[in-house]
Amino acid sequence: MEKIWLNQYPPDVPTEINPDTYSSIVAMIDEAVAQHADRPAFYLLGRTMTFRELDVNSRALAAYFQQILKLQKGDRLAIILPNILQYPLVLMGALRAGLIVVNVNPLYTADELAFRLNDAEVKATVIFSHVAHILEKALPHLAFQPAIIVTDMLDLHPFARRCLMAAAMKLMHPTPKWRLPYVAFFNQALTQGRALALQPVELTKEDIAFLQYTGGTTGIVKGAILTHRNMIANLLQVRAWFNQKLQPGREIVITALPLYHIFSLLGNCLLFMSTGGLNVLIINPRDIPSMLKEMKKFKFTIMTGVNTLFAALLKNPAFKRLDFSHLHFVFGGGMAVQQVTAEQWQSVTHFPLLEGYGLTEASPCVTVNPYTLKEYNGSIGLPLPSTDVIFLDNGGVEVPRGEIGELGIKGPQVMRGYWHHPLETKNAFTKEGWFLTGDMGVMDKEGFIRIVERKKEMILVSGFNVYPLEIETVLMMLPGLKECAVVGIPDEQTGEAIKAFIVADDKSLTKDMIENHCRVHLTPYKIPKSIVFINELPKSNIGKVLRRKLRELVV
Repeated sequence: MEKIWLNQYPPDVPTEINPDTYSSIVAMIDEAVAQHADRPAFYLLGRTMTFRELDVNSRALAAYFQQILKLQKGDRLAIILPNILQYPLVLMGALRAGLIVVNVNPLYTADELAFRLNDAEVKATVIFSHVAHILEKALPHLAFQPAIIVTDMLDLHPFARRCLMAAAMKLMHPTPKWRLPYVAFFNQALTQGRALALQPVELTKEDIAFLQYTGGTTGIVKGAILTHRNMIANLLQVRAWFNQKLQPGREIVITALPLYHIFSLLGNCLLFMSTGGLNVLIINPRDIPSMLKEMKKFKFTIMTGVNTLFAALLKNPAFKRLDFSHLHFVFGGGMAVQQVTAEQWQSVTHFPLLEGYGLTEASPCVTVNPYTLKEYNGSIGLPLPSTDVIFLDNGGVEVPRGEIGELGIKGPQVMRGYWHHPLETKNAFTKEGWFLTGDMGVMDKEGFIRIVERKKEMILVSGFNVYPLEIETVLMMLPGLKECAVVGIPDEQTGEAIKAFIVADDKSLTKDMIENHCRVHLTPYKIPKSIVFINELPKSNIGKVLRRKLRELVV
């Protein structure tokens, strides 16, 4: 495919990056630490951690992993933490020791946790005290006993403040009781590590940095093998793309998305660690009032999020009273950004919401809209530097430009494969080396890409392809509708029928009103056959709607 998208690149953005610029993620972060040692790196609830503290304490943890836990290069360490200050320390400590990081959602059930720990053959884990009881339930189902370090949210806060805040927090959020064998506590591990000498570990670009498990929203859960080179490449691609926007050592980014998710891991944690920025950690983005109180303390310059987060913020009157005068970059991903959300965002903040696209297997960024964009355009943007794309039909043949096909990608950010899944790895790539994303998209004549829907979520109604995103976009135009999601269900007459799940702000909204609205904007076979009102849509840890769960609902 002719790379017509390159014609739309801002003049300062290169068409290629060098993924071999750094030998490892550690080398990349060490460069930033040397330049920004005394600048703030992470903030949480009144406590700020500098880059120097990040460096010293991550080295101490690395020494502890090596000499006390006896972990070797290539061993897997699971991080089961929310957005707290310990996360970046454990992350960098593990990478310095040559370990492979397995990020785990702390909200997982015991079964979900046991599956990931077993599959990755995790040797050690650092877990949040509030979910330690879940690990206790999972332990009998593990094939081995991992070393366990337990940490509390306030472990890195000053002692007096920790005592004061802990008393209040126990009343609001008491920690469930747990009992685990052979546990070390985080501050104990940190103290012991400071007395030890870190043994240098030779890291190469092809060493595995992360086993990042896919969300499992549409199929089997798999660990994507992401090397140091994969992650460095994507960091350099994003940095090159926003070269004129990123101000080294001066950015303040609101980090509400969980750091254990690939979007926030790269787009917030590693990106701003590598450029000397400050991550303002939000531990619970569902608590919008508390999040707004934290945002009010900063002249924040950058924010990332998903559509559901942006929409929730816009509905709170306090959001409109924030100071947006320093904001110069807002990035939405993880799920489709709705037009109504993007337009409301720009109306309130006077700054466009840039949409991009990525997936775990691509470290994650594949396409982004240019920073010169003035308003929402409904696309996921252009392929990043050193990224190629193709659109294929069901037979693996490239479709003409302007026609819908499955998006295939090539680039240095694409994973090595799936952990312990050689067949799944083989099926994920074409013979020509294109990674098949499972997303149906189309490229316009200027090179901008639009995602129509996930291939597995496309609905076939009487032989016609129906894409849920198109219907959801129409539904969201209706006043009084808060959220919606569309799925396909079996139907004797049409093969599949369209079922719409509605979350309404206006209780007077009726099925007839929705059907009449759809008749105006949709061809008959695209009109939902079934409309169901529910209180809340099931979502993943970052707010992506779980259509699989909706199909399982009996309503």
